[in-house]
Amino acid sequence: MDPVTHTLTGITLSNFAPKRRAFFWILVISSVLPDIDYVTRIPGLDVFLRYHRGITHGILAVILVPLLLSLVFRIIYGSGFFHFFLFSFIGYSIHILMDLTNQYGTRVLSPFDWHQYSLGLTFIIEPYVTLTLITAVIATKVFRKKPILISLIAFLCISGYVAGKYVLKGVAESFLKDRIESEEVYLAPLPNDFLRWWYVARTSDKIQTGMVDLFTQRVYLHDNLVYSDDDPLIVRSRETRVVRNFLYFARFPYPSVFTKEKYTLVEWRELSYAYIPGRHFVADVIFDQNGAVIDSSFRF
Repeated sequence: MDPVTHTLTGITLSNFAPKRRAFFWILVISSVLPDIDYVTRIPGLDVFLRYHRGITHGILAVILVPLLLSLVFRIIYGSGFFHFFLFSFIGYSIHILMDLTNQYGTRVLSPFDWHQYSLGLTFIIEPYVTLTLITAVIATKVFRKKPILISLIAFLCISGYVAGKYVLKGVAESFLKDRIESEEVYLAPLPNDFLRWWYVARTSDKIQTGMVDLFTQRVYLHDNLVYSDDDPLIVRSRETRVVRNFLYFARFPYPSVFTKEKYTLVEWRELSYAYIPGRHFVADVIFDQNGAVIDSSFRF
């Protein structure tokens, strides 16, 4: 989820805590603190791609970061370490649980396991969840005597929404597997949609992308690709930092070579995000006519 949604989550969670300003702030801070890894954007977007939702979203950080934050609040406020730790742990954990529902993977077991885990139920920015939390925040200001009830209803609505997406994804996956043959099938949520799911189906040397539409009961083919990465420039592109970081993140990377008059472009696409219009989740490496790297970049 995005930082705004996480902040709203912390504000809504604070309605369950005793009315003390310190508890409000520790819940808000802990609800956004896992995204402190946004500092990795400074050296480059490809570095951020590699390290976002890494160690700060891992099982060790869930314990250590709330512990350190609680010590800071204990020093500032003089008492209440147990409550500070409890609320900080709750805010931090819910942040990670919300991120796990996203298509964008989370290395939740880091540093013991660096594999990305994802339920693939929600998009990175999920308007329905954000609007529910905004409504809850406003409603608690209007109906000041019922903040707990309002907040509880908001979280129940969000839980129901995610559970519904889980059921629909299972239906879409079964529907797809009955109609295509593939060694691996992956489904991703389309933004602001319930019944349509983007899919990537892979065999040993072919990758197929398209859309499953539960409303029309059809499977729409988008691309049928043959995977090949033996071009010398593709091989050389793997040596660049940008592509190394991209491949560390990507689940379905697909390289293409485009020859121009004065240069050659090697483009790496992450096919699980290919439903987004334009060029997104793409790593580019540009070679001159002598095969030397001129530039490399990544774009979300």
